[in-house]
Amino acid sequence: MKKIISLLLAAVMLFSLGISAAAYDVTMATTEGHTYTAYQVFSGDLTEVDGSKILSNVVWGEGVDGPALLAALKADATYGDAFAECEDAADVADVLAGFNNNSKEIAALAKIIAANKTTAAASGEGAIEGLDAGYYLILDTTNTADMPDGETYSDFILEVVSDVEVNAKDDIVSSQKKVKDTNDTTGETSDWQDSADYDIGDDVPFQLTATIANDFDKYETYKLVFHDTQCDGLTLNADSFKAYADGEEITGFTVVENPDDDCTFEVVFDDLTEIDGVGNGSVITVEYTSKLNDEAAIGAAGNPNEMYVEYSNNPNADVDGIEDTTGKTPPDKVIVFTYKVNVNKVDEKGDPLEGAAFELFKKVDGEWVSLGEVAEDNLTSFAWEGIDDGEYKLHETKTPDGYNSVDDIEFTVSAEHDEESDDPALTALTGGDIFEGDIDTGVVSSDIENKQGNTLPSTGGIGTTIFYVLGGLLVAFAAILLITKKRMGARD
Repeated sequence: MKKIISLLLAAVMLFSLGISAAAYDVTMATTEGHTYTAYQVFSGDLTEVDGSKILSNVVWGEGVDGPALLAALKADATYGDAFAECEDAADVADVLAGFNNNSKEIAALAKIIAANKTTAAASGEGAIEGLDAGYYLILDTTNTADMPDGETYSDFILEVVSDVEVNAKDDIVSSQKKVKDTNDTTGETSDWQDSADYDIGDDVPFQLTATIANDFDKYETYKLVFHDTQCDGLTLNADSFKAYADGEEITGFTVVENPDDDCTFEVVFDDLTEIDGVGNGSVITVEYTSKLNDEAAIGAAGNPNEMYVEYSNNPNADVDGIEDTTGKTPPDKVIVFTYKVNVNKVDEKGDPLEGAAFELFKKVDGEWVSLGEVAEDNLTSFAWEGIDDGEYKLHETKTPDGYNSVDDIEFTVSAEHDEESDDPALTALTGGDIFEGDIDTGVVSSDIENKQGNTLPSTGGIGTTIFYVLGGLLVAFAAILLITKKRMGARD
């Protein structure tokens, strides 16, 4: 703001220039979707000299209770006895002319005027038209429900009105959610991103971030709440929370599980102004883990997790009659994927074959770790649900009777998913040369064939057969010879 009063110069200008009545417009720059209301504090005659706006013949405007405003100024400790001798609007304007633009005195003045305002002069969305000359308090009177996501109310504006454009200070609050991805086989961990894949039973690391308003120092209190909604496939580890302000760990928050708004949990900072290190534009970060559980969705559906931030959005809320409201940021989503290995046991014709059992291993930190054996009777299909990318080994622990065992099969599960996206998706799933992946179902599958064994001769087996045959013939020949002799004897 420029100095608003210069009575001596104004008097000179009044004698040298003719003053005519006019209607003036105020345009609010960079504030789409906001409604503003103007209250006239002083009225008078307006002239401009070398870019300075001069208001003369100052009297109380129609938008304030003048006597009440004067009494409040005299009582406010910010000004000491600066207004002690003031008796009317012109005296008050004379004192105000000595304050600098954007000073603490002017900031305090705006709040005192707001507490003593009466009748609005005019309102408008992004612009206020047809104002009489004067000194005005301009309030952001946007309906809370109509406030664009992430935005705040503008601070009080004081302006000597001519046709003018004002940069209203409605600051943006932003938020995001991220997840880290880890490959157990290689040990590699990603940066914070929008998607990941994990084994069922793994703890998944999440990060919530809010960048608070640049006019944070204008707030008497500042509430910040992270609202997080997890799917059924994720179980919160309630003791895993840590919070940071601009990278430095902080406390002063509470975690509320199953709150009334139907989200899974909230991380609540009741008043950030009481936490050391928090200032204009600070980045507040919360990190925690959740376990991927047995209800996790397999494949492209994934296991989504959404959050948004609720925040104090009106720096003027400490003034009587101005509502203490909160805004919210747009929701942000991350997804955790998990997959399934499926093995079909078949014979040489490709028909299902019973009687086998398998054990699946995963390479973790250079060692093969068992994911369990599937050995139920009469199975021809064997499955392991809830696996992520990495190197695997399939071992046949039982071979169907009459069939040859298969050698161990090593294969690699690889997946691709959107790392930076508002709606992350699974885009590729493969299982190497032997296994095939299906993105929709999340299944990596293969037919494993057993070949039937051969019937081979044993050493000496053919000789024994001949012995039995010849022995039988000799016995039969002996019997015939004996019978023949008996018959010949009977004839004699």
